[in-house]
Amino acid sequence: MSTPHNSAEKGDFAKTVLMPGDPLRAKYIAETFLENARLINEVRGMYAYTGEYKGKDVSVMASGMGMPSMGIYSYELFKFYDVENIIRIGTAGAVSENLHLRDVVLAMSSCTHSSYADQFGLPCRPAAAASYELLKKADEAAASMGKNVCVGTVLCTDVFYDESGSLAKWRNFGVLATEMESAALYYNAARLGKKALCICTISDCPLTGEESSPEERQSTFNDMVKIALETTIKL
Repeated sequence: MSTPHNSAEKGDFAKTVLMPGDPLRAKYIAETFLENARLINEVRGMYAYTGEYKGKDVSVMASGMGMPSMGIYSYELFKFYDVENIIRIGTAGAVSENLHLRDVVLAMSSCTHSSYADQFGLPCRPAAAASYELLKKADEAAASMGKNVCVGTVLCTDVFYDESGSLAKWRNFGVLATEMESAALYYNAARLGKKALCICTISDCPLTGEESSPEERQSTFNDMVKIALETTIKL
């Protein structure tokens, strides 16, 4: 079975899928962290692989950028490929003054101005929240690795180059960081009775102008990937 966006056959995906935004990052994860990894999709350049981590099957697939792209790929994985858990792993911009470059955030919830949830026909936008099971296991995995993480709310936005100047206002509501995919992932998981979590590494601080180098992004991304992979073996 395939979809317009995925040439994999049913059964090719593991029950848990890690989803970075970048297709080349998915390739890097498969080649670096997984054993016996095999390519199962490359439609539109969205690489997907299935392999083993510490003896457990796990898949990794790119989501692309933004909620529409995440919405398509996560929906198809949940609906047509029997995937039970999706863990987004990506970068985010710090909103909280307590966050700095290379900090890792576990997104307990995601607020958004997107109209993505309007499709469900509800009288208001539903809360976009992570699976508590995945959140708890990721927090435990980070602690066992000696890695500090911040747990809280992120802002999921449709706009990368935001001219509204609203980040300071979101900070007043306790938002930790901003990214572009978590809400669509959480909405799809809720609608389809699945589990999802977003883990992000702070790569820049828009309110202070701090930015990480490509080398720093590489090394800190590895920490985040390891937390996600250690979470998968607890499922």
